[in-house]
Amino acid sequence: MLIHEGTERSDRVDLRLAASLSMIAGGINAMGFLVAGSFTANMTGNVALAAEYLARRDLALALSFAGLLVCFILGAMTAALLVGAGQARGRRAIYAQAILGEALLLIGLGVVALGWPGALAETLLVGVLSLVMGFQNAITTMISRARVRTTHVSGMATDLGIELAAMLGTEQARRGALPGLWLHGLTLVAFAVGGILGTAIFLGLGNWLLPFLGAALLALSLPEIARGQRY
Repeated sequence: MLIHEGTERSDRVDLRLAASLSMIAGGINAMGFLVAGSFTANMTGNVALAAEYLARRDLALALSFAGLLVCFILGAMTAALLVGAGQARGRRAIYAQAILGEALLLIGLGVVALGWPGALAETLLVGVLSLVMGFQNAITTMISRARVRTTHVSGMATDLGIELAAMLGTEQARRGALPGLWLHGLTLVAFAVGGILGTAIFLGLGNWLLPFLGAALLALSLPEIARGQRY
């Protein structure tokens, strides 16, 4: 799931990637909203809000939402640099190692948030979570050659609509659209389920959601790193 790239990947592998990491993304996005009323995965909304508050001359709020976009971009850039460096050194498990890094960051944030309540300001926490979302979205985009994007809900909904239209066409069109229909539909459902579970866990256990999400990523990445060592 986190080893093969592009044409080496099967539809089933991409479905597993989309389901697992979209659920994580949904949980992180839910936490950002519950903590600070900001969506860490919705960059369209953040840009719109930054523009609105700028028009209202509320510079502080405009900069805060623009800052989330900057964090998301920095996360994606970090992922691209990390993967590029790993590939240059022939590391087959570089994508799995990147997800391991994301897991450790979430666990570290959880330790700080649980051990020193109030140490993480809401804006700082949401900014770091936006960086994590940019990082994860870049990883899934690169490894799948843009077939899987775990945080880009509007794009997935657009693709889903196009594929539903194709299902009303010829037999050939239906066969061509079916894999994408399954992939984008599953991604949307997984993101929503992740949001529901993330909300329930956060409302019940608070910041324990962070190490819980990190542990889930550990469970995904460590077996893949072990597999990568065998290639």
